[in-house]
Amino acid sequence: MDFLRPASWEEALAAKAEHPTAVPIAGGTDVMVEINFDHRRPEYLMDLNRVGELYEWEVGEDAVRLGASVPYARIMEHLRAELPGLALASHTVASPQIRNRGGVGGNLGTASPAGDAHPALLAAGAEVEAESVRGSRRIPIDAFYTGVKRNALAPDELIRAVHVRKADGPQQYSKVGTRNAMVIAVCAFGLALHPQTRTVRTGIGSAAPTPVRARAAEEFLGAALEEGGFWDNGKAIAPSLAQRFADLCAASCDPIDDVRGTAVYRRHAVGVMARRTLTWTWESYRGARRTTEGAA
Repeated sequence: MDFLRPASWEEALAAKAEHPTAVPIAGGTDVMVEINFDHRRPEYLMDLNRVGELYEWEVGEDAVRLGASVPYARIMEHLRAELPGLALASHTVASPQIRNRGGVGGNLGTASPAGDAHPALLAAGAEVEAESVRGSRRIPIDAFYTGVKRNALAPDELIRAVHVRKADGPQQYSKVGTRNAMVIAVCAFGLALHPQTRTVRTGIGSAAPTPVRARAAEEFLGAALEEGGFWDNGKAIAPSLAQRFADLCAASCDPIDDVRGTAVYRRHAVGVMARRTLTWTWESYRGARRTTEGAA
């Protein structure tokens, strides 16, 4: 195994063009596990730790540009207001040591359906900034996952950053694991309300071959909120509506049985998480409306 260590982003792109099979490593929290267990033996490893710009982020008017190697701990500390769903997901990642090393770029590169960041990125509506010596492009998160641990990157491309829309409404994240820390998700669920566009987005992890959205559930809830005038009147959501949303989320799953949980349990748990996160996010929305109306 050869070790590549570019000192700049330009050197990294050139090295990736020359060695398309090279596996990038920054935090190493996924890659090193596979290597240590001999599940993977790449011809080249590319260390990106000297590429400083990958650890930077920019807060724009509408979105956050998050460098691929920004650690989860930094997201929790500095971007909780702008990216609340991703900050909540970051809290569930492994241990403090790994949260200080791992980043969203690694989750995306590995593209494991159990990656903790995926549901939050799907719910928020992110775009992946990919680049090669041929140029750069932005891949919508909905088109990024192409199969089990496969993504839409070309062989010569690297992930430079992730663009995530700033929250314009409440977001939530929930995860089921076999213990409270250092655990791969049995299943996970992310939910984001977008009052500006009067839409709802979801993200489901570890309950299908790829991270997925519950599109039928989103459409149902969006229509119900619009038809009932909920965005304007801020009324409480009926339990029957929340349960229907939960059932549609569960139906969007395509889980498997494995050592962490059965398919039946995963589908059930996703429904429970969907109902609970909808309750939490809607109550947050109602509370924010009451505060705004009181101030007026």
